Amino acid sequence: MKILDRYILKSFLITFTSVFVILFFIFILQTVWLFISELAGKNLDFITIVKFLIFSMPRLIPLVLPLSILLASIMTFGSFAENYEFAAMKSSGISLQRAMQSLMIFIFGLSIVSFFFANNVIPKAEYKFVNLRKEILQTKPAMAIAEGQFNTIGNSNIKVDKKSGDNGELLEGVTMHVKSNLGTGNKTVIKSKRGVLKSDENSNILKLDLLDGYYYEDITPKKYEEQNRVPFAKAFFQKYTINIDLTNLNKSEDNGEIVNTNSMLSISELSYTIDSLQNSYKKDVVFFSDNISQGIEFTLKPKEIANPKEFKSTDEILNIFPINEQARILEFAKNSLSSTDFSIQTNKDDLFNKKKNINKHWIALHEKFVIAFSCLLMFFIGAPLGAIIRKGGLGLPIVFAVLIFITFHFANTFGKKVAQEDGMPAFLGTWLSSIILTPLALVLTYRATNDIGVMVNFDWITAPFQKLYKRFFDNNSTDEENNDNTH
Repeated sequence: MKILDRYILKSFLITFTSVFVILFFIFILQTVWLFISELAGKNLDFITIVKFLIFSMPRLIPLVLPLSILLASIMTFGSFAENYEFAAMKSSGISLQRAMQSLMIFIFGLSIVSFFFANNVIPKAEYKFVNLRKEILQTKPAMAIAEGQFNTIGNSNIKVDKKSGDNGELLEGVTMHVKSNLGTGNKTVIKSKRGVLKSDENSNILKLDLLDGYYYEDITPKKYEEQNRVPFAKAFFQKYTINIDLTNLNKSEDNGEIVNTNSMLSISELSYTIDSLQNSYKKDVVFFSDNISQGIEFTLKPKEIANPKEFKSTDEILNIFPINEQARILEFAKNSLSSTDFSIQTNKDDLFNKKKNINKHWIALHEKFVIAFSCLLMFFIGAPLGAIIRKGGLGLPIVFAVLIFITFHFANTFGKKVAQEDGMPAFLGTWLSSIILTPLALVLTYRATNDIGVMVNFDWITAPFQKLYKRFFDNNSTDEENNDNTH
């Protein structure tokens, strides 16, 4: 049995290593593509680029490792079944469950390693990755602005015609479009002949000094009939200073950019941070409730309305006051309601953002366990599925692996997004993909170990294409024979 276990383990490891290297290389190329604007044309030395890639690699493991295990399991066990090696094992009294024993031990150990990797290595790599980007922007401030194209920084779009200097800090032909805070487009345009970028290693502020330029700003008239004139203000300046906050370049990541600090923390650090955030959130809720309850108290309490329960409506209360006093009371009530409503909306948004931040930390904590469990899950899906479909190689196994992994990744992304927006508990959102696919793993393992559906026929997928192929080529060959006979 030791010889058989070594053979199965060796076959799996060869396939797993090959698949892992190929997939990891593909995801590295994707990372380079996502950050190509920060790497291309920046005059970075080779060592900095290597560091950039090395620090970005650990974050790819949660994607590459489960997919590699899934694909390698399907290919390995599919090849065993296709070559009737499982039939030989079963004839010798070796069940599928016994054949999987050595691999189960290996995958279990791999899942434990992946957990410690996610808890210790990935947070440190994320921290170094963020600081490397920040260091590059501080030591080479021109990296924030690429030459010959518009660059979005904060609420501005900046374009320069040419850069010079040791670090590209001297700019020529600067054009800036500043977006309006009201969301009505670009209302301000700044153009200057020259510019100088300045930065300090101990500061998150990148200073841009514009020299010899013009400042244009569109003015929206209050009267509608004057809007067709499109008035604007124009001013000349010799020096105009703009401060760019570099922390805006390191914020969270819906488009593949750097995530927040929750991804840089271990489980113990996340637990401490979550506890602090939740205590702060509870205090804010209590403080907000007290302020609202105190703000809506009616300040006018004359003797006539010492007991408001005696009155059936607000009209009866108003009627006890003079006419001129009633107008003042109504105006006061209107202003009080408007102020309270504004305060509620402001505090509601603030509390929602704090709750969202707490959810992000909970998601980051659960993700470390999901990575380990996904290794086991993908193995118990891939190994039985490979034995059932009886197909090895890179054909049908890749189709099944991609479909299963897309389902897993979509459910995982969807669950985390909904949980982050407080649409469901963070635990459920993070484990949603595992909850969906675990029944599939149980069903496939049961069917494979009990020889149910081992002879599943997939001809219903390929038969229509084969018929179409034969009909097309048979007609062509018949036409050619008829032409030959005619000649």
